Amino acid sequence: MWAMNRTDRLFALLLELRGEGWTPAETLARTFGISVRTVYRDMAALNEAGVPVLSVPGRGYSMMPGYFLPPLHFTSEEAVMLALGADAVHGAFDTEYARAAQSALKKLRAALPDERRTGVAQLQEHLRIVAPGDVENADILRVLRGAVLGGRIIRFQYHKPSQEPEEREVYPLRLVYLHGAWLLGSFDPARGERRSFRLSRMEALQVQSETFVAAPDWRADPGPQRERMNLTVRLHFPNHLKRTVRERPSFFQTAVEDLEGGLEVTLQVRDLQSAWPWVLSWGADVQVLEPPELRERLREEARRMLLT
Repeated sequence: MWAMNRTDRLFALLLELRGEGWTPAETLARTFGISVRTVYRDMAALNEAGVPVLSVPGRGYSMMPGYFLPPLHFTSEEAVMLALGADAVHGAFDTEYARAAQSALKKLRAALPDERRTGVAQLQEHLRIVAPGDVENADILRVLRGAVLGGRIIRFQYHKPSQEPEEREVYPLRLVYLHGAWLLGSFDPARGERRSFRLSRMEALQVQSETFVAAPDWRADPGPQRERMNLTVRLHFPNHLKRTVRERPSFFQTAVEDLEGGLEVTLQVRDLQSAWPWVLSWGADVQVLEPPELRERLREEARRMLLT
């Protein structure tokens, strides 16, 4: 494991203490892989250097409000990572945040020394993240962002494939950009469960005047592992599709096994309809190993297509 030198560690401790609340010495020790005694010595060193670190027995350490760190000096690699992040935000977010990303990038470049700025520009020529734009959902993204930050209850119509639209009322918790699509992680009080919603399937969105307070156990990450995905789907793909399947993963994918005769993909879904569009998109190239209901449904769809 790489060992951080003391100068870097002291600066990292400063950054850690700039967060809200109090941080116990034991937490800092685990974070930096040092002993609690070393944490005590480092805090004493920061105080001797004039850094106003506050200490309260039983609560830990915190930075005095209003204290500002000296200007940061980025390495070329650090500056490039921030620039790449600005590229990704510019493509994935709505216009307001896209402008903010570009403005931040200009400030970053202006703060770099001339020789560092040249190095960053050269690295950027060889590294670039281009996130697909989502102009269609830009307005709803902006409204949802305000609801998430304000803790406001929302109502909307949700359109699942091949189903009638549903009226939903949820507590919005987090927005996540995954596999080229925006998702809303939320808590559904009517069902007493965490639920995820694709923004592209939401209509008639209304932000209510009522607010909510998120409970600590409402883990907001949208994803199959966060919800009741009790149905296992196992699929087999031939060898010639291995690369293509890896390039087009399902949102519900939980495992991929590379076999001599092909690729086995496992999905965890709530119901067959959740997996159906992705499975059907592969046509005759996919073999359903389980469940048998999905295999039969695929056969029926093939028969129906032959008769039309």
